[in-house]
Amino acid sequence: MTLNLFFLTISVNKRKRTIEEIQHEQNVQKMYDEMKDRQITMFYTN
Repeated sequence: MTLNLFFLTISVNKRKRTIEEIQHEQNVQKMYDEMKDRQITMFYTN
């Protein structure tokens, strides 16, 4: 009887974000929130 075992090691490192990436994400979130507010006001006014 032959038993073959394969071992796999995965290491995960947290990625460091740059200031530009953080600012971009904040802008995207702000635009998303504004669009959701518009949708809500359009929904309730019609």
